Amino acid sequence: MNALLAEVAAGRRMSEEELARLYREADLLELGQAANRVRERLHPGRPVTFIIDRNINYTNICSCRCRFCAFYREEGADDAYVLSERELHTKIEEALALGATQVMIQGGLHPALDITWFEAMFRGIKQRYPVTVHSLTAPEVAHIARLSGLTTRQALERLAAAGLDSLPGGGAEILHDEVRGRVSPAKLASQEWLRVMEEAHSLGLPTTATMVLGLGEGLEHRIAHLRAIRALQDRSGGFRAFIMWTYQPGNNELRGAPVSSAQYLRMLALARLYLDNVPHVQGSWVTQGPQVGQLSLWFGADDLGSIMIEENVVRAAGVAYRMSLEEMVGLIRAAGKVPAQRDTAYRLLRVFTED
Repeated sequence: MNALLAEVAAGRRMSEEELARLYREADLLELGQAANRVRERLHPGRPVTFIIDRNINYTNICSCRCRFCAFYREEGADDAYVLSERELHTKIEEALALGATQVMIQGGLHPALDITWFEAMFRGIKQRYPVTVHSLTAPEVAHIARLSGLTTRQALERLAAAGLDSLPGGGAEILHDEVRGRVSPAKLASQEWLRVMEEAHSLGLPTTATMVLGLGEGLEHRIAHLRAIRALQDRSGGFRAFIMWTYQPGNNELRGAPVSSAQYLRMLALARLYLDNVPHVQGSWVTQGPQVGQLSLWFGADDLGSIMIEENVVRAAGVAYRMSLEEMVGLIRAAGKVPAQRDTAYRLLRVFTED
């Protein structure tokens, strides 16, 4: 076991059989140490990074009705909404005043918002604000394309021309249709999600890749997900980072069980070891809490994501961890790391030294 971990940490590509063996047999702390060696090898001396951004949900109206989602509303519900341009711009202005460099604009699959609505939104943002638009998941892109009578590639081309800079990796959940058919049957199939991501990469639109634990999936489903991400990254090189979340069981139809912190850290370390071609791995304090987010920095994570000026989807499930800039800097320092603010492309903007 130690020899296997040492070989993989040194750069030898891990097989799926080895991943399964390590998941079942490896000591948790030894897994973490091996993943941390990969982090140090890929990013020697680099600070632990975070970004200041705002996650803006333009609508909560969604036709997808995923069983694990507590955020969506039916059209006509009392609390259903679509943000006006003024509301959107006010949120962006508030974020910029707090030092944000990115907005992540996402929403439900609204039955009436076609590509012209999004083009106008992105152009309006770019004309007014110096901000990176890291927005729209693969299911949103596919939905917009279908409503507009376009291919997903055509939709991506038009969205990029209007101001879309990169795509978040949401909507992946578990890239195995046995799981997707049970928890999100109206959402994109696994190969469709991967195709939209590959099209984005081919057009020069980088993305992230995500994974959600706790949807009733087995180890074989998790391995299939990681295999698909690694294979696409071999072809396209367009994933900037891998981000793993955990399902939150509150206020939704799925009614599953929460994933333990130990299981989360085990899978995070294995993902860092297996995804040898993805440059960055993000720890999730948003779903696991600040303390486990801090621990993730010793299990392969080199980034803690955003301080989250606004977050609505996880909060709708009953989890509402918040983080200020000072708290993020302190959290990273307390882990024995150097904190630094980054931009969407992982370029360092500010390193927080002790002096």
